[in-house]
Amino acid sequence: MKIFAINPGSTSTKLALYDGDKCLWVDTQRYDINVIEKYKTIIDQEQFRYDEICKVLEAKGVRPKDLAAVVGRGGLMKPIKSGVYDVNATMLEDLRSMKYGAHASNLGALLADLFASAASFGSGKQVPSFIVDPVVVDELADEARISGLPEMPRVSVFHALNQKAVARRAAADLKKSVPECNLIVTHMGGGVSVGAHERGRVIDVNNALDGEGPMSPERSGSLPMGALAAACFSGKYTLDEIKSKINGKGGFVAHLGTNDMREVEKRIADGDAQASLVLEAMALQVAKEIGGCAAVLKGKVDAIALTGGLAHSEKLCELITSRVSFIAQVLRYPGEDEMEALSLGVLRVLRGEEAARQYE
Repeated sequence: MKIFAINPGSTSTKLALYDGDKCLWVDTQRYDINVIEKYKTIIDQEQFRYDEICKVLEAKGVRPKDLAAVVGRGGLMKPIKSGVYDVNATMLEDLRSMKYGAHASNLGALLADLFASAASFGSGKQVPSFIVDPVVVDELADEARISGLPEMPRVSVFHALNQKAVARRAAADLKKSVPECNLIVTHMGGGVSVGAHERGRVIDVNNALDGEGPMSPERSGSLPMGALAAACFSGKYTLDEIKSKINGKGGFVAHLGTNDMREVEKRIADGDAQASLVLEAMALQVAKEIGGCAAVLKGKVDAIALTGGLAHSEKLCELITSRVSFIAQVLRYPGEDEMEALSLGVLRVLRGEEAARQYE
């Protein structure tokens, strides 16, 4: 029951091989930025990344024909329900066209399909390829879609893979099933997404990609609208420059010149008052978003889960917990094991515990 997982990032590809629920190995390929920049679009990197991954498999003695399934990180597609999806022609076409956006994660399904095809050819049996809970999972309540302008509806783009996996872990720790729980899951990494999970469905969540919600190490979070509108029309910035301020050069980067939480905590330990203030501001914004989700769930919250890379920070988690523990107990799941979440999703399908969905 060997499952090969592929998670493409902007300048890297994370790989993992599982046998059932046991991780055999994890490997991260990192690419020189000068090599990546030779390709005009993300999709143009498909063959390059495939060839590089083949080198890893060969070095580790893994033959494609030994694989039972291949899974890739899901990319930017039309909004879909949560779950495990077969990689099909419609999905591949939408990802290659980049009609819903360009992101390294678009390569996940493409590469999974290539390796599944190689495995099928080598073994003489049909080896399936899948994606699991991509960022475009959309379960929003109707009222959560409405903004103050009809032409600008709110959309669901968030860390669905890790949020869903953590919701399952939190429910298990509460000795309940996911459909029995109301949870607030807070993913804190390069971006921050806070989701209101009502009995397994994320009925409201901030769009972390476009800058909604709390600031983070490299994202601005929601901004004063008047000031943002004035900056857009000031003539000082292009559209791309404004977008980079929102996603990439905002948050810690803008205030402190770094996106490294370890560096921020070191500065605080050395007495840097500005670093301390900025961290407290982020914690306040995360807590406010959690409080908003508590209102969405009408105060019926079984637990608040803190996860993502920043959940390793004792200081940040303490600051957030001190403001939200009155709502519900706070559980902590540091890191984001996307590779495990991908493989376990596929394993549920292979075991017949869950049916794979079709992208249409």
